[in-house]
Amino acid sequence: MENHKTRIMGLDMGDRRVGVALSDPLGILASPLTIISRTDEEADIEAIIAIARQYEVGRIIIGLPLSMDGSLGTQANKVKEFAAELSCQMDIPIEFKDERLSTVLAKRIVRNVRKTNRETRYDAAAAALILQSYLDSTLETEEHQDESG
Repeated sequence: MENHKTRIMGLDMGDRRVGVALSDPLGILASPLTIISRTDEEADIEAIIAIARQYEVGRIIIGLPLSMDGSLGTQANKVKEFAAELSCQMDIPIEFKDERLSTVLAKRIVRNVRKTNRETRYDAAAAALILQSYLDSTLETEEHQDESG
């Protein structure tokens, strides 16, 4: 039987934009995909679902902006509420990944790459960093299970 993997989508939720990243089909490498300019919750959810269908996404990882002490602040609660609504409208599993400092790191990386339209690329780069962190932790878990199993 063929082992068919699906892509994983990473989201970096902001008040004005949503950064979107995708994994390769094997779940090894995350790449920035696009930015969704936020208009209203319904349109934002429709845009995410459309991308998920187009790329056959099997899981969504959403960056959770925890406070530096690890607690849930206002922004993290907004993200959780949005994710709950998104989850009601589709049957793709959603997980959260701590995203503290991902935007700062994304800005440094993008600044060094010197691409045009840098401002909006931060969001997609941050989504890719969040997703890559998830993919790396998943691969480490699988490798550990292979070694012990």
